[in-house]
Amino acid sequence: MTPAARVQAAAEILDRIAAGTPAEQALLGWSRASRFAGSKDRAAVRDHVFDALRRWRSAAASGGGESGRARMLGLLRQQSIDPDTLFTGEGHAPQPLDAAEHAAGRVPEGPEALDLPDWLWPDWQASLGGAAAQAAEDLRHRAPVFLRINTLKATPDQAIAALSSEGIATRAAPLADTALEVIEGARKVARCKAFTDGLVELQDAASQAVVAALPLAPGQRVLDYCAGGGGKALAMAARLSGPVEAHDANPARMSDLPARATRAGAAVEITQAPRGPYDLVLCDVPCSGSGSWRRAPEGKWRLTAEGLADLTRLQGQILEAVTPLVGAGGTLAYATCSMLKAENGDRVAAFLADHPGWTLAQERQFLPSDGGDGFYVACLTAPE
Repeated sequence: MTPAARVQAAAEILDRIAAGTPAEQALLGWSRASRFAGSKDRAAVRDHVFDALRRWRSAAASGGGESGRARMLGLLRQQSIDPDTLFTGEGHAPQPLDAAEHAAGRVPEGPEALDLPDWLWPDWQASLGGAAAQAAEDLRHRAPVFLRINTLKATPDQAIAALSSEGIATRAAPLADTALEVIEGARKVARCKAFTDGLVELQDAASQAVVAALPLAPGQRVLDYCAGGGGKALAMAARLSGPVEAHDANPARMSDLPARATRAGAAVEITQAPRGPYDLVLCDVPCSGSGSWRRAPEGKWRLTAEGLADLTRLQGQILEAVTPLVGAGGTLAYATCSMLKAENGDRVAAFLADHPGWTLAQERQFLPSDGGDGFYVACLTAPE
């Protein structure tokens, strides 16, 4: 495919997404119908689509419309690429721009320029203060690729050397002692021997930092209550060099966890009926995902005020459900991949107000400017 044909494909996929088709489904549908597209073509089209999703509002403003074609036009303008070099009509390229399209487009303003919904901007500012604009701007760009060194199988030097031997260059990421940032060869990671042999796992640096912040010690009973795919359960098992129990309200989310644990040499036991007392219970609760919107930008545009309110109610319910599982003097760790106060500090404050005797041992908000995704973690100590 030519670069221009990739732009046209992305524009068509964006139209499907705007009509309600989830991004991954729209990309898969295009890929299956486009057998002529090679792996580099599919990767380039995917990059276009996700770049446009990150800048959904501002690209529409810059391009003068809300169609996929207009958004790709706006995106190219923001990237200082002359659209006329790609909108040529030759082969499978987009048709040439007409006079109206040349004249259309404007400079985005306010929350539109930061690619946030108008309704969310006041809460965003209240949550992040002076860091609000920079955090929004960071979400308009691609996220780095991070790996977690699996200390059950490799030292940092061994992992770095193994990756380098397969053309994957990395550097230490300061957020966590197990974190590596991939600076070259990111698309090779999932197929490299260091990954398939369990020396490294894909995991955001801030997600690793959340685990590093937990008061873990050998011999503890530990439960990952909202385990999902199990990334944090695996990281905790590596830090403990011992077993971790994993639970999720939707067990299907953990379907790959046994194979991942075997690959990593980690002791992770799936449980559908956790029984306390535990020394530590981690609740990485369902949330808006606002801290990871540069990786999953659709969530930014699908979230509503009503949806956020539903999430905060669910978060409170989960905290209530796990409280009896925490042993005397134990830790309830509450985590989100959100930067919104309503999901973070407000939830912890409400919990403490309703549970006399519990105390806040520590809390931290990670922002993209710290180097990883936006994450929040609070460690709450149960009364003795």
